[in-house]
Amino acid sequence: MAATIDGDERVIAAAQQILKSLGTTKADTKDMILILSNFDNRLSTITDLIPGPTPLESAEQVLFRWDPPSHSAAHGPAPLPWDDSPDEASDYLAAVDDVIRLAGALSLTPAGEIDPVSDRAESLLQLAMARLEDEFRHLLIRNTVPLDAPRLYGSIRRASFASTEDDFDASLEEEFHPDPDQETPRFTDRPRAHSASDFCAVELVRPDSIADLREIADRMIRARYEKELCQAYSSVRRDALDESLSVLGIDRLSIEEVQKIEWSALDDKMKKWIQALKIVVRVLLAGEKRLCETIFSGSHPIKEICFVETAKGSLMQVLNFAEAIAISRRSSEKLFRILDMYDALAELMPDLRFLFPDDSGDFIYGETEAILSALGEAAKGTFAEFENAVQRETSARSQGGEIHPLTRYVMNYARLLVDYSNTLNDLLCEDNPNPSIGHREEELSYLKEITPLGRRILLLISSLESNLEEKAKLYEDAAMQYIFLMNNILYIVKKVKDSELRELLGDLWVRKRRGQVRQYATSYLRASWSRVLSCLKDEGLGGGGSSSNVSKVALKDRFKNFNHGFEEIYRNQTTWKVQDSQLREELRLSISDKVIPAYRSFLGRFGGHLESGRHAGKYIKYTADDLENLLLDLFEGSPGPLNHPKRKIST
Repeated sequence: MAATIDGDERVIAAAQQILKSLGTTKADTKDMILILSNFDNRLSTITDLIPGPTPLESAEQVLFRWDPPSHSAAHGPAPLPWDDSPDEASDYLAAVDDVIRLAGALSLTPAGEIDPVSDRAESLLQLAMARLEDEFRHLLIRNTVPLDAPRLYGSIRRASFASTEDDFDASLEEEFHPDPDQETPRFTDRPRAHSASDFCAVELVRPDSIADLREIADRMIRARYEKELCQAYSSVRRDALDESLSVLGIDRLSIEEVQKIEWSALDDKMKKWIQALKIVVRVLLAGEKRLCETIFSGSHPIKEICFVETAKGSLMQVLNFAEAIAISRRSSEKLFRILDMYDALAELMPDLRFLFPDDSGDFIYGETEAILSALGEAAKGTFAEFENAVQRETSARSQGGEIHPLTRYVMNYARLLVDYSNTLNDLLCEDNPNPSIGHREEELSYLKEITPLGRRILLLISSLESNLEEKAKLYEDAAMQYIFLMNNILYIVKKVKDSELRELLGDLWVRKRRGQVRQYATSYLRASWSRVLSCLKDEGLGGGGSSSNVSKVALKDRFKNFNHGFEEIYRNQTTWKVQDSQLREELRLSISDKVIPAYRSFLGRFGGHLESGRHAGKYIKYTADDLENLLLDLFEGSPGPLNHPKRKIST
């Protein structure tokens, strides 16, 4: 029995010596032991000599479970059980940790030496990183929260947005379709930027996936696969941001396409842009910033790079629209939208600096500053173009001497400008327009005492007044010229007096214009009623200054000429329109004060010479009271009645 045991030991010892002398690899040793044990069952015990798996082999077994070498690339990698079996996902990540550690350690092998184990670890690392990159991308896609319009608009404080937009729409309606009975609505003050506390949280990615994303990101960063990680993250989040921009109505348009859009459609896009910009910056980009800080919390450079790479494309798409507006053709109706765009972007500049504080964001912030400056230049250029248009405007005179549409347009425009005083004062502070253009010499002293906007509005109104003076000359009737000027200048005065324009131009300006209206009224009385009143003078009636010896023929001519002149004025000036009720009443009183006493006196002194004769009613057609009542029909804008209770006006 002992001999048998000794023989078995010698066989086993011989086999062990053979294996040792061969110097085989671990895999070959395992194969050889299995072969020998098949020849002699006494060698089955030497299987205990098979060494256990190294850490690299253990990791390899786990990794190959999901990416077997024999698996065809055409089938793609099998999905890891992140959701269904977190323990297996954890095992996979632990295996990746081992490979990262071993690859790092093996990379310290002296230069020039070929280490098969190191090559094997590097191959496993590449395999694991490719797998994690795919899983990171898929997790991010699956867990991205779709954002619709109600969610986006509901995610931000919109109190100031709502009031501003409503007022803006109402004011534009007046601006382009002025209603003399309505006051131009005023804009609310636009709040300037606050701080990051104004940013509104919105869920971009489902919270329960964040931990998994962070675990994967941490390993890719440690393995120095930051580039692949950033590419995976940015490509997915850029697509999500693009979808959100589409929801907000921010289309990807070229500058040429923007410039071809008709005004009504462009106006709508500009309004949407103003609303969307705040949401993009304070909701979407702020959300992306938080998401990057959460997922890539272990690496400040990576979180900044990922955020910039994700955000810059969408932000530049938004800003490209503003750039297209800034370089588009100047037209007056665009000014207030451009100013709103400028204000919206200026308000968000501190927020953008907060979002892009590092060198990686300098380009974006610089581009934004350039576009803000371009919008400011566009606003100034549009304002200047409007001033030039007022000077050049050559539309026909208004019917009946009424307020000209140009006057309404310019004054409503000027009142809207005041709502942008802060912005326009900043933009216009360096401008120094030629003060002599369209300006009265006595008002040049104002230019050094008022704000930049006040100076420009003063020049604008002066250009309007000069234009109105030229339009007044289109009326052949001198009296109507003064009615036209009174109507329009008084309208200008009231628009200034009843708005913040008064603070810009000052009370002295208002008083001077009111004095100008009184001068026009005096000129009107002289132009309209001098010929009629001349019929009521004593000169030329004969009698040597005695009323008893006047010539009846001359007297008849005087009454006849007076009647004809009064009736002509009545027929014409009842169709003229003086819209301001106070001015209308003052004009009637002024006429009455000059005409009625003169007529009553003339009639009292000379009426008796004709009343006893034949056809007296042909000459003395009106009593003083008749005339006074008829004067009440003037300036109503419609023909007066031909029939009077006592008298009939000849046709």
